[in-house]
Amino acid sequence: MRFSVDAHAIGRHLTGNEVYIRNLLNGFAALDQSSEFIAYLTSDIVDKPNAVPARMQRRTVSANPFIRLGFDLTRLVYRDAPDLLHVQYTAPLICPVPVVVSVHDVSFLEHPDYFPLQRAKQLQITVKRTIAAAARVLTVSEFSRERILRAYDVDPDRVVVVPNAASPVFRPISPELASRRVRERFGITTPFVMTVGDLQPRKNQLGLIEAFDALLQRCPNLPHNLVIVGKDTWFSSRVHALANRSGARSRIQFTGWVSDDDLVNLYNAADCLVFPSHYEGFGLPVLEAMACGCAVACSDRSAVPEVADSAALLFHPSDHEAMISAMKDLLVDLELRTRMQRLGLQRASLFSWERSARQTLNVYYEVAGAASGVATASEIRK
Repeated sequence: MRFSVDAHAIGRHLTGNEVYIRNLLNGFAALDQSSEFIAYLTSDIVDKPNAVPARMQRRTVSANPFIRLGFDLTRLVYRDAPDLLHVQYTAPLICPVPVVVSVHDVSFLEHPDYFPLQRAKQLQITVKRTIAAAARVLTVSEFSRERILRAYDVDPDRVVVVPNAASPVFRPISPELASRRVRERFGITTPFVMTVGDLQPRKNQLGLIEAFDALLQRCPNLPHNLVIVGKDTWFSSRVHALANRSGARSRIQFTGWVSDDDLVNLYNAADCLVFPSHYEGFGLPVLEAMACGCAVACSDRSAVPEVADSAALLFHPSDHEAMISAMKDLLVDLELRTRMQRLGLQRASLFSWERSARQTLNVYYEVAGAASGVATASEIRK
């Protein structure tokens, strides 16, 4: 079999989309030694040694989505003649082979206000077209599957849930070592609480800043800072402006985008992760923090409680009192924080990229028409 994957997200700091496709490709390389894999990468990434596993073929596509989707992918798929093309959200305008599309969520339909207007309109048009033509639609949670089926006229059997996982790099390390590295790398001193996500409306950094300010007013002896980890976006100016107006402004720090290695140290040095998102198709930072032994307080909306289960303190993201209470409980009650750290480690261990890659390969083989499919890792390695 020959499988092609639109991997343009790799190296673009596209957060969840990049994490998703990078970990799937690593899983494919480990599990399936018999198939060919072709990764379509942007020109500034294609020659980097560790961009994708060494055994995968590489092709160059434009970082410009109009060129990539309107010309590059079509031309390359005609030339490479794979058994299918796997994309995220949007397929090329013309595709001569079956398409598998990953749609992580449909927030662009349900909350277009979370996006720049042009981006929301573009996704509404292109995702509808892609789902209508796709042989299979992959998504990452039962929540997202239900919302996809509600939004589109698609056969339920074509929509398959394959959960995300925390990459193996996310693991417990010495808190003292992590704290030293965070201090040296970012000038961040412990103790601190943190949040992770691009600076955008649905991640709810605005609500968290207000809740953190109120928490410090009520508990002035708390020594904690708030560390906001995430890439600047079109919405960033509002987040920075609120932080600058806050009474806690001297105790709020922004890191911008960080590498996984830095993120591991931040999770291990933090007293807790607060993830107050209004809308998620999955909520990967929740699992990453748990895998590092970091206690979690998070939103009870969309797919987040499906991921966190009972291993986190849940609150409504618009309820500041509930958010304040969850933070306070984790910060002042060491016994509770220790229990949530233990439960989080157990919860994160239930997810793995190896399992997700295997499930995705099963879909590939089914779509490509292989008679036996791929049932186990040992069969894939044959």
